[in-house]
Amino acid sequence: MSHNTEISPIEIMFRNQVRKDKKIINAWLLVHSDKAGLHLNLAEGPGENDKPAPQQPVYMASVGKLFTSVMISILHEQKVISFEDHISHYLDSELVDGLHVYKKKDYSREIQIRHLLNQTSGLPDNFYPLFDKLLANHKFDISPREAVEWAKKNLKPQAAPGKKSYYTDTNYHLLGLIVETVCGEPFHAVLKKLIFDPVGMDHSYMLNYSKPEKASEHKEAGFYYDQTRLNEIKGFAGLDFSGGGVVAPMEDLLQFMKALTSHQLISDTTFEIMINDKARLYPGWDYGYGLWQVRPVPILIPSKYQSWGVLGATGAFMFYHPELEAYVIGSFNHQSWQRKCVRFMFKVMNKLLK
Repeated sequence: MSHNTEISPIEIMFRNQVRKDKKIINAWLLVHSDKAGLHLNLAEGPGENDKPAPQQPVYMASVGKLFTSVMISILHEQKVISFEDHISHYLDSELVDGLHVYKKKDYSREIQIRHLLNQTSGLPDNFYPLFDKLLANHKFDISPREAVEWAKKNLKPQAAPGKKSYYTDTNYHLLGLIVETVCGEPFHAVLKKLIFDPVGMDHSYMLNYSKPEKASEHKEAGFYYDQTRLNEIKGFAGLDFSGGGVVAPMEDLLQFMKALTSHQLISDTTFEIMINDKARLYPGWDYGYGLWQVRPVPILIPSKYQSWGVLGATGAFMFYHPELEAYVIGSFNHQSWQRKCVRFMFKVMNKLLK
């Protein structure tokens, strides 16, 4: 890494961006590229009681989906499960029966694990309707299984399995329940065993489910919806579960991404399946197994931004740019940055490309 003492333009851009937005209480940015000789780990914002610190554990919202998909991929390599298996092989009939009825046809037993991974099951999204209930009543509490059952009773599927992409936390709740079934342990325990421990993510844990191997000297950063601090609301953890829930300092997240790109966690063959078995999710975006992939669009999204990673509703992002061999990881920790974080991430990439 370079020892140049000149302040990076990326750091200046990040700090200015945070300081001018009064909604942001705390924000983080880690940029690492051996090719560019750059390593930045930054924290900015007024903070809560103390100024935010670069080593602080941060809730990463749906960034956690990539951890879930990697866990499933590890189990696939271990031949515990297969991507093509039907979910009915692992989940009980009480949960599966009537789970997916679309246009009067029951597709419940046709859903494969791969459909959950790449968001093509056609199942409805249970997160935001239940999140609204939680915002209205902070004592509202629900387990991951109950969240799936609620969706089955109250929401309608969007399409037959494999026919359409539709982003939903219901898919990832089901993946978490499958992990618990086949491993005979709580999801957070399997996460620690399969990813945190091998990678050395000693300061990482699951929100309100587990504790880190080594306690941080910094308090878990608060994350917000409008003015509501969500960390200690018990029901949020049950609603998030394997669809998010990972809390980690930026350096731990970098260790995970390095392990993934160097095929320490899963083989290059399995990773190729994860990234290539994808669906078109939104304009300019494909979705593989927990992986958002930039799809260039003339004028709107130049090919220079081609990268892959994962996004979270709190303005969280964790991406790898293959051409630059660069990792761009961070969070603005507020729901108002859910989309704006992508534009900021592209600005970072643009500066790296100059």
